Amino acid sequence: MKTKTILCMLPLVAGLAVACTEIVNSMPSAQEGQILFNQNCALCHGENGNLAQRETTLDAPDLRKINARHDGAFPRAAVLSQIDGYGRGKVSAEYMPEFGALLEGELIPVEVEGTLTPTPRPLAALMTYLESIQAEG
Repeated sequence: MKTKTILCMLPLVAGLAVACTEIVNSMPSAQEGQILFNQNCALCHGENGNLAQRETTLDAPDLRKINARHDGAFPRAAVLSQIDGYGRGKVSAEYMPEFGALLEGELIPVEVEGTLTPTPRPLAALMTYLESIQAEG
């Protein structure tokens, strides 16, 4: 999804031209999210979300089966909340740390439950990656 924002600088002094520029905000790629996943999540959830490859004894969920746990639909709001720490639920910070750096940076519009929601780009990238690795069936 791409959204366009037109930014214009208003003249400060009479006679200056108005400068306008178009900025295209697009969803990050799954590859961008995979880099973040490998840096922040693979230790507990396994490479590519595959628990068989993980190197820890934590009881982390298989991230390739998020859709299966939610009747075949990827729950974007719940996933974003779990990653950023606000939707911790029954998972304590001891097992699922907050990733403050994922809350920094450029905000991009992400469609969540029918509403475009300003979301930090790294957080959106990670969500996009997780959505891309969902197992079929």
